[in-house]
Amino acid sequence: MALLTADSLAAIDLWLAKFPADQRQSAVMPALTIAQEQNGGWLTNELMDEIADYLRMPKIQVYEVATFYSMYELKPVGRTKICVCTNISCMLCGSEQVVEHLESRLGIKMGQTTTDNAFTLKEVECLGACVGAPMFQIGPNYYEHLTVEKIDDILRQHGWQGAPQGGEA
Repeated sequence: MALLTADSLAAIDLWLAKFPADQRQSAVMPALTIAQEQNGGWLTNELMDEIADYLRMPKIQVYEVATFYSMYELKPVGRTKICVCTNISCMLCGSEQVVEHLESRLGIKMGQTTTDNAFTLKEVECLGACVGAPMFQIGPNYYEHLTVEKIDDILRQHGWQGAPQGGEA
């Protein structure tokens, strides 16, 4: 049974056209991203297997990519995934306080999702925005020079109602 939709396959084909025909595996990262978006923000083993077959590459190589990069999820995540950079520049500029504030506001710990499936907190390595530290990412958007007030405003923009949401691992 095909798990990738016709739209997803068409999007992968657009990426495949950018690479030599004998280098189909070069499209593995965009293919994983497309499949993850199609599946509500996470990848199943079956989806990764289908990508491997479609790109004519060993399944283990697809798994290696999906487990190496922090943008891929191997379990369900909330509708809003907050990727908090805790690497050196952000750490020196207050990422510990950012994490503490987010955990307090959302009622969850890093790596957890709120019980209403609205938010997931994820610790990530450097997101390449050191000049804007401390920072986090939601979807394609970077939020830099974070303060408690700024964080609360951003959370409200993403549906936070102002009370801890509670969570689960």
